[in-house]
Amino acid sequence: MQRLLRARKPLLIERLIRTWGGRILGAMREDGLSAADEAYESNQTSRDFLWNTIGLSAWGIVFPVLTVVITQLVGAEEAGKFALAFVAGHLLMFVANYGVRTYQVSDRDEAHQFIDYQVNRWITCAIMILAGWLFCRFRGYDSAMATMSMAVFVYKMIDGMADVYEGRLQQMDKLYLAGISQAIRSLGVLVFFSAFLLFTRSLEAASIAMAIAAVLSLVLGTLPLALLETPKSGKFSPASLGRLFMHCAPVFLALFLYAFIDNMPKFMMEGVLTYDNQLYFNALYFPAQTILMIVGFMYKPLLTRMADAWNDLSRRKRFDLFIAVALGVIVLITVVAILLMRWIGIPILSFLYGLDFEPFRKLSYLMLVAGGITGGIDFLYQVVTVMRRQAVVTKLYLITFVFALVIPYMLIRVSQLEGAVVSYVIVMAILFLLLGLEYIGVRLGFAFAAESREPHAEPARPRTSSTKRPRNRVRPRPSVKDE
Repeated sequence: MQRLLRARKPLLIERLIRTWGGRILGAMREDGLSAADEAYESNQTSRDFLWNTIGLSAWGIVFPVLTVVITQLVGAEEAGKFALAFVAGHLLMFVANYGVRTYQVSDRDEAHQFIDYQVNRWITCAIMILAGWLFCRFRGYDSAMATMSMAVFVYKMIDGMADVYEGRLQQMDKLYLAGISQAIRSLGVLVFFSAFLLFTRSLEAASIAMAIAAVLSLVLGTLPLALLETPKSGKFSPASLGRLFMHCAPVFLALFLYAFIDNMPKFMMEGVLTYDNQLYFNALYFPAQTILMIVGFMYKPLLTRMADAWNDLSRRKRFDLFIAVALGVIVLITVVAILLMRWIGIPILSFLYGLDFEPFRKLSYLMLVAGGITGGIDFLYQVVTVMRRQAVVTKLYLITFVFALVIPYMLIRVSQLEGAVVSYVIVMAILFLLLGLEYIGVRLGFAFAAESREPHAEPARPRTSSTKRPRNRVRPRPSVKDE
């Protein structure tokens, strides 16, 4: 028996853990993690795309998979409680992220040192946890619900904390390592949560295990990976930190408002409907989210071409045509999704959750329509950003926020779950309409401005011997700067 144990080769995962652990310990014994030599290459485009897709997909399936596991093991009511806590945690994660990721990865000249980004994230994560605790107090949760919610908030806070280190990897052209980090954290959370729930049947214990798994992944994986594989940061600057908060505030406000609007019906349902309605709403919501993901995969690789087309005055009509085609494709994707839901979608949902979703068939179609509208909203937001009118978006979100406070409140009390879905569709349609009108207004404004700058034609005069034809007269064209 001892010979067999000696002869057994360590598994791949064992070898990876030993190698990684040895590298961390070796670096810590010497000059620290930041001074260690890098071991992984940068500018690996295909690898970046592959692992970023894997990481985002793993992160995206955590919520739906966990709700399925909870429903099967402890019931729809408990799954609904967890769903609401997860939605609140996801909203609070926008506080932790503070809209910094895009700003950070585009800071190629390092106007802000990495330590500035870290301090920014430590502060916003502390604010997030405090806001989560106040949320539980405001809602009047009992000890069980509060414990489970705070554990979920810790997990989402770790998601936010890891984002700044994964952003550092992306900034240094090692996005694939960020994707690997995100995938490991997400899969670890799935395994820990599911295992603890299976053996304890306690949602509190499973949620705490999930938070512990997230913390371990950050401490043992994400943080040392970012410090080992990126250059050492310069010194901390309070002035730089202040500018970072100031520059990212508008983006944070816009993203937070949109997330609040998107999740308002779920918060309005609490206290009016039983928690199992939270599960049904989110289960119907997940297929609609798929539309949003498909739309993102469709247009994001084309953003640079859109920007080029907008900046070239001769290609503005082509820019408009692309937008019309893209919106048409979104409509087509939504129609296909509804047909699939009508064919196999409802049976699949019923099988996964162990519940009968047939009574919610019409609501599933409405939710998919909402998914198509949110896909259109996401696309139009990018269009407005390309046109450099993103500052106006915050005003549009504030207008929609008022509707989001009133419409779900009324409809949920009248029509319960159906009212929640209908109100979600209405609010999203209002925001889509406002963004569409903003785009049309900007385009018409540019068109009228260009037309007013065209020289007026002079009346024809009879040609005489004294009238000479002007040579080399070039009709002026408006420049990009003018427009």
